[in-house]
Amino acid sequence: MKVFVVLLAFFFLGCADVSARRTFLNLLPENKEIEIGKAYVPYAIEEFDGLYPDREVQEYVRSVGMRLVKHTERKVPYEFYVVNSSQINAFALPGGPVMITRGLLLRLNSEGELASVLGHELGHINARHHARFLEKQFGLSLLLNIGALFVAEKPYGQALLQFGQVGAGLLSLKFSRDQEREADQLGILYTYRAGYDPNSIIGVFEMFKSMERGGRPPEWLSTHPLPETRIAEAKAQIQRLRPQGALVQDTEDFHRVKERLKRTQPSFEEFEKGKKAFANNNLRLALEHFQRAVELYPENYMARAYMAYVLARDQRLDEAEGHSRRALDTMPDVFLTNYVYGYVKFLRGDYQGSLRYLQKANNLIPDHASTHYYLGRNYEILGQRSKAIEHYRTALELSQGKAEWASDARERLRRLGGM
Repeated sequence: MKVFVVLLAFFFLGCADVSARRTFLNLLPENKEIEIGKAYVPYAIEEFDGLYPDREVQEYVRSVGMRLVKHTERKVPYEFYVVNSSQINAFALPGGPVMITRGLLLRLNSEGELASVLGHELGHINARHHARFLEKQFGLSLLLNIGALFVAEKPYGQALLQFGQVGAGLLSLKFSRDQEREADQLGILYTYRAGYDPNSIIGVFEMFKSMERGGRPPEWLSTHPLPETRIAEAKAQIQRLRPQGALVQDTEDFHRVKERLKRTQPSFEEFEKGKKAFANNNLRLALEHFQRAVELYPENYMARAYMAYVLARDQRLDEAEGHSRRALDTMPDVFLTNYVYGYVKFLRGDYQGSLRYLQKANNLIPDHASTHYYLGRNYEILGQRSKAIEHYRTALELSQGKAEWASDARERLRRLGGM
């Protein structure tokens, strides 16, 4: 479906209503678009190394974002998140969520540049670019039922596989030139209306292009193409706007927050080294890096959760429970902390406690195969045969039978009469 490009003259009248102008093109209801966006927030948080665990940083970015949304056309439940990844990236999800990486925040030079990045992502939401991708790629029947996965009594393997496919599609979505132009136009308008100097976006673009020329293109460019013509078009739009008045370019708040990020950077560098060693199954080296990460910044809950998992595998269960509990206390509403704490509880023989936290993890991300396997183990031990069978089946389907516990799950299914 060809994207409708809003005319610049329409912007300058100051009465743009993107959603109203496009009602005839909308297939996915707005309430479902919002539901889908919320469903994939936990998925995106895990994909980008968790939430940055500093409330002041999170609240600051949210305050800049909420200043912008007062001037957007669509009135949806916008939320803003700083995720821990060192990637140079920012992205949005359908219906309101906007995420910016710690890596990109560290590369920006002013609050105006931050506002420009957030404004651009708000442009994608207001132009419904994600929703149109979903409509075209997956069809309404699947999209309308995604929310049902979170209230269903039984897990359904095939539906959960589709859930994962939708999430992967959203997080790797590449926008067309028309869509990027439209998001630029809207983002520039929002920043100007919010009192920021719209020229800030040019500084961001030039920084991205400089990184590209230096042989290390930012991840943002993989999903947001940036040809020279796009920069020229943005400059032309700003020139036509004729920005004037006391426009905000920078604030002390931005630099205070950036200093907070810089102080914790060594901890996250250690975490990344540990994560790489963990992926290579070098658990001893991984544990060393995770321990250093936590020593450098005790609130680094991702490092603490990974460390707890490694300790649990080594049967150091007292230490594992202590670190997994601390990670959970730091960030109680994300997938990883609930999954790891539930896993440790299972190993300690607290099956009811394990169920509680694994169920919460499963509610956050319903297509994680190992969560279903350990839910099955708990239900089997507690004598709930039918629930154990359902979760073993789902675990095997999601993992395609390739997980380290797959043979055990098949044997348990056979014994329970579920094969």
